[in-house]
This record gives sequence, C-alpha cells and structure tokens, in this order.
Amino acid sequence: REQANFAYFLDSAQLDRTKAKIDVVKGSQLLEPLFEFSGACAGCGETPYLKLMSQLFGDRAIIANATGCSSIYGGNLPTTPWTTNKNGCGPAWCNSLFEDNAEFGLGLRLAVDQQHAYAEILLKQLSPQIGDGLVQEILEADQTTDKGIGKQRERVAQLKKRLAEMGPFRGASPEQGGGARLALELASVADSLIRRSVWIVGGDGWAYDIGFGGLDHVLTTNRDVNILVLDTGVYSNTGGQASKATPRAAAAKFAANGKPVRKKDLGMLAVSYGNVYVAQVALGANPNQTLKVFLDAESYHGPSLILAYSQCIAHGINMTQGMTHQKTVVQSGLWPLYRYDPRLARSGEHPFHLDSRKPTVPFAELAQQEARFAMVARSDPKNAERLSALAQKDIDDQWHYYEQMAGVEREIASNGEELCPDKVSGTHVSM
Repeated sequence: REQANFAYFLDSAQLDRTKAKIDVVKGSQLLEPLFEFSGACAGCGETPYLKLMSQLFGDRAIIANATGCSSIYGGNLPTTPWTTNKNGCGPAWCNSLFEDNAEFGLGLRLAVDQQHAYAEILLKQLSPQIGDGLVQEILEADQTTDKGIGKQRERVAQLKKRLAEMGPFRGASPEQGGGARLALELASVADSLIRRSVWIVGGDGWAYDIGFGGLDHVLTTNRDVNILVLDTGVYSNTGGQASKATPRAAAAKFAANGKPVRKKDLGMLAVSYGNVYVAQVALGANPNQTLKVFLDAESYHGPSLILAYSQCIAHGINMTQGMTHQKTVVQSGLWPLYRYDPRLARSGEHPFHLDSRKPTVPFAELAQQEARFAMVARSDPKNAERLSALAQKDIDDQWHYYEQMAGVEREIASNGEELCPDKVSGTHVSM
C-alpha cells in the first residue's frame, strides 16, 4: 500500500516553475528538488543548501564536488541523491579531490564557455541555411529568468531539428565537408547555447585548508563560477579534526583542549579582491537572506563565494533542533550574516550589507549548548574560561569590523569584463 502511495507521490504533477515566485521562500519551495533521499546524517546542516540549489538551478547545473561529506552522501554509488526532472534535465555532478576541486570546477567553466563560443561561431556560419531569424533569436536570447531559459530550450530544440534536416544525422560524415560537416559539429555543442550554472561545492576543510590555494586562484580569474562552502567548522567526514574554520575555544581532534586561535575569515579575504560576490548565510536563522544570496550569487557574472553555516554531529547539539539552533548561533555573533555585492559599488552604493543584528546572546551562553565548547569547560575549567573570554573578544572585534565595512564606499574597476560577458544570457551586463 505504501509503495503505491509513494509511486503516486513521485508521479504527481510538478508546478510549472515559470509560474512560481521563486524570489520568496514559499515560492521557491514549490520547485521540484533535484537533490533527494541522501544518506547524510540525520539533521545534517549541509543538505538543505544543496536541496535549495538544486531547486533553483538544478536542471542546468554543473557541479564540481570536493571530497568530503558532500561527496560521500552525494555519490554513494551505485545510488545518488542527484536526480532529473520529467524532461530528463538535472545536474551534471562529479567529485574531485580535496586539493584540486576549485581548479576542476574552473576547468568545467572554461569548457562550457569554449563550447558556447564555438557554437556561436558555427551558428553565424550556418545562418543562411538555418534561418537568420532563428539564429538571431538564439544569439540575443534573454536567459536571466526561468521563462527565458525555457524559451531558449525550445529554440535549441528547433535548431537541432533544422540541423537534422540538413543531413548530419542521415549518414553525412565530417569528411564530406561543407554545411553537413558544420551542422554535425554544431549539433554536438548546441546544448551549450542554453545557460549553464557552474557550482564548486565543498566543506571548510577543502575551502579553508587543503584546497585554499586553488580556491584563491579561481577567485582571481573573474570567471562565472559559484562556490558553495558547507561550513561545519571541522573536518566532519574524516573524524572531526580541527580546521582553520574551527572557532576559538572549540574542542576537536588536534585541538582537544580547545582551539587556541581565532578562525580564518575566508569571506573577508575574498572581499579584498573587490570583484568577488561574497555572502555568509544560515538557512535556519534567515531563510529569506539565504534565498536572496543564492539568486544574487548565481546572477552575478563573475566569481561568487557563499559561506553556509552547517550544523554537524561533531558540534554536540540536539540535531533535531539544528535549524532553530542556527538562530542562536547568529544571535551570538559567532556567525554574522552579510552580503558583499560588487555591482552595488559600481552603481555608487555601499557594497557590504550586514543582514544580522548586533549580537545579543553572550558566547558563554552559546558554549553551554554545544558539547564542542562545553567539554573543554569540564576537562579544564580555567583554560575554558580564558578561551571563552578570547572568543567573545573575537566576536566583538569582528562585529565592529563588519559595522565599519558596511559604511565603506568602494569604486570597483571593471577588471577583465571580457572574461565573463553575459554571452549565455544574450545581454551584456556591466560589471
């Protein structure tokens, strides 16, 4: 009986995504998730971000996933939680190593851009045979919305049909030359004319530590990639070792008596480049801000970096209350929410926005709710008290710095705009 009910649930019609108001939380959750039934720990803080990403962009996403928790529950072969919609469209997902995932994702972006540029050249060469009208519509298509992308899919389908009528699928070979050869080549790259969304995904062990060199390099390329860091503040998959994202005073392997130094501020390192979209989010604390960040980051034609707070069993909290606990974390100031959008600087506005309020929960109160902090207090009370005081100073200092950043005016030069023009959307976006 339950199998029949589940089959009915799977076969039920999905809402037309062009009719959903995806810029509000309720509307976005009407979209079909293309990440489902993962094998992650119960209450995992990482998977909701991947689900949201798959709902917003999954039918055209290309994902480079660093080794870690997200690669294990994301590719526990022979099954996978990544899936397709009724039209057979879904994410293209691949796992790479800790040390080269950022470069791997950049390579995917370069390949997509190269295929797109080649497809445009072939389109123009075959314009008389295909039809100038269709070619112009494809080249000038606005793909900034789901509706626009849907229209482009229809145009590409029409293009493939016309190419088939030219002969490449009826025995013509590349050696025959002429229009048939070009048509065959265009058919092989026609799908690249539909806007792709490239995501580089991994945990803090990858982004802050082992893969940081590559990530830093990718941020400087000005290419249109979206980097999602699922930040648990610890090497979750390998047993809970401390990373540079581990906050001061937290206990972890290699920091059993509490981490003695403050965490690395990866977001501000990226902000220093000026041309990178950077945001820090916590879905449970502010779902509206998280949704806005994902939409803004993906629409930005350049590198974007999203730091996503993810509760973990290594934190020693009640995982059934993980999303509620995120509110307390944000209220303590341990994880302030912000956005840095270079587009605002270029339009004369302040690019840095603080999206969370001044901390109201003392760090000591938060520490009592998480075993990673409380266990230090039990084993070495004096050291825990000292580290707790330093952790509170870290929070106060960081908040003061962010407040100043919110008032800073910047003039961001348009560096390397030619590397990431909005070729895929058809309209040039000034950076």
